[in-house]
Amino acid sequence: MLILPTTYLGPENWYRALLHADETRVEVMESFLKQTYRNRCTILTPDGPLTLSVPLKKVERKQFTRDIEISYQAKWQHQHWMAILSAYKHTPYFDYYQDFFKPFYEQETKYLIDFNDGLHEVIMSLLSNEAPQSGGTKFLIPKTADWMGLNLEDRWGDGISILDKLFRFGPEAKPML
Repeated sequence: MLILPTTYLGPENWYRALLHADETRVEVMESFLKQTYRNRCTILTPDGPLTLSVPLKKVERKQFTRDIEISYQAKWQHQHWMAILSAYKHTPYFDYYQDFFKPFYEQETKYLIDFNDGLHEVIMSLLSNEAPQSGGTKFLIPKTADWMGLNLEDRWGDGISILDKLFRFGPEAKPML
């Protein structure tokens, strides 16, 4: 079984591992680790890679990932959407997929895990060539976390978000993983 942390618009290699594993779980009972893909993603812009970070309310020491709240003091949603738009508006599938992602940048979600879960559902639906459904993934709570302590940047390669593959290759993205 593969146990993965939650990710914000996770890297391509995170989705590759997820799609090739027989069984996966997303850990929610871990102590939140700062400066990871849990609240950051990297997109490719014309000027090179750009890291986008979801701002969080104060994270207490050893606070569970499931309890991490998103901060809306800054206009980060608008900034993130403009960065995604600027990076991918000329890609072949952006016009087809943008309406699935835009609502995440127009409404507030209290918890990071719920925000990431919603985005993950959309991504998995698009990778499966299905229209995204409302509902949400059941995040399972495993007893162990085999991946804990790993540097995801090392494990997942360059860390470019799955958005890059989706917007550039559309239905062909999944076979490429």
